[in-house]
Amino acid sequence: MHPIASAVYRLALALWVGGMSVFSFLATPSIFRTQSPESAGKIVGAIFPVYFRFCLGAAVVALVARTAAGMAFSGARQLAGTALIVLSLTILAYHTYGLAPRMAEVRETISSRPTASGEDPARREFSRLHGISMTLNLVVIFAGAILILWFETFKS
Repeated sequence: MHPIASAVYRLALALWVGGMSVFSFLATPSIFRTQSPESAGKIVGAIFPVYFRFCLGAAVVALVARTAAGMAFSGARQLAGTALIVLSLTILAYHTYGLAPRMAEVRETISSRPTASGEDPARREFSRLHGISMTLNLVVIFAGAILILWFETFKS
């Protein structure tokens, strides 16, 4: 195992999981607690493109470093770890280039006035997409946490 590549791999995992966790569990709730819903949505919406690209970049670096360290393809445990990164990359790519832009598009159509039925279809669609987004975000955080916690298992 190449020691520098191994260190870069661990750093990428830490940035991936740490960055996602801080944004998801500390920054976003704080923004929504201290700002109006409309302002908070705009702030978080402005951060999302950078956030998703950062997470995607950290996962790419983790995969490249894992491969360079010789920890990617030899043995079932190494393949399982690599598969978690590939799964996470797939989810992050979908989130970055598919789901997040769709959410922003729908958010722009939400009416600030209540509809006659009391429910704005755009708001309902945004809530559905938001639920998918939160679920996928948690899956990626969990996958990265598994890679960190089981580093010794996945490296040999």
